[in-house]
Amino acid sequence: MNINIKATGVEMTDAIAQYVTEKVESVSKFLRPEDAENATVQVEIGKTTNHHQAGAVFRAEVNLNAHGAFFRAVSEQEDLYAAIDDMKDELAREIKTKKAKDKTLMRRGGAMLKNLMRGWGKGN
Repeated sequence: MNINIKATGVEMTDAIAQYVTEKVESVSKFLRPEDAENATVQVEIGKTTNHHQAGAVFRAEVNLNAHGAFFRAVSEQEDLYAAIDDMKDELAREIKTKKAKDKTLMRRGGAMLKNLMRGWGKGN
């Protein structure tokens, strides 16, 4: 996985970079091994504003491009680490949804082919 991390409005520390990398790499288990190896990930973390002290101040955003599939997740939370965790959960949910849709389409196509071979497509 090729991971690029960009910090906007916050100081990028080694601990933050390691935490982001760990969370993003944990999502690779939902991808095929060859897709996870060649995936490009753009992560941006930062503050949405400089003058607010409370509320959803921290933002974490990820764009993952794996074998032609594009996944995007954004989270705004009161804590930077909470935003990163929420971003990871949303990204995992998107990948799982895409896999489920692909699996359903494959099964539906197989069922249609099976029905055609049985003779349902002959107009009987």
